[in-house]
Amino acid sequence: MPDQLDQPLPDSRLRWLRRTHPAHASRSDGFGRFAEATARFMGSPRFVLYMSIFVIVWIGANLVLAKMQKAWDPYPFILLNLAFSTQASYSAPLIMLAQNRQDDRDRVTAEQDRQRAQRNLEDTEFLTREIAALRLAMNDVATRDFVRSELRDMLSEILAEERLTREEIAEFQDSGDGEPDTAPGQRAAH
Repeated sequence: MPDQLDQPLPDSRLRWLRRTHPAHASRSDGFGRFAEATARFMGSPRFVLYMSIFVIVWIGANLVLAKMQKAWDPYPFILLNLAFSTQASYSAPLIMLAQNRQDDRDRVTAEQDRQRAQRNLEDTEFLTREIAALRLAMNDVATRDFVRSELRDMLSEILAEERLTREEIAEFQDSGDGEPDTAPGQRAAH
């Protein structure tokens, strides 16, 4: 895989990327963007408020004008019902189109997440193997604590030898006969 990093993507893969990448999927066509904007607006509190105000004004105006015999949509409000039916017949397909586009984006995002998770798993397994190999290699290498303890032991041995040598020299000088019982640096047998 690392050898492919410096190579450009083939054109067929670029076309696939344009179709499946979530950023490109939302820009695919103008009508789809219009459908998503319409569905987004129809699902907002602002739309419900505007629609409620429109219906209240429509019914109120027709009730007031009905008393003067000038109502354009009298009591059963057939024209208002027709407007609602027309709105429903257009909004349902637009909402479904927007949902389909969102499903496509979600599918692409889920696939990318799956691929990313797979790469992370592979990287984690690789790093785990590398750490295990380093631990095995570290068993053969002297650790800092081991070196310190060895140096400490050697220092205590050297200091003990030096102390014995000084004691032997002191005994030699105290005896005054000129010949020590043992040579300096050698221990007397006890």
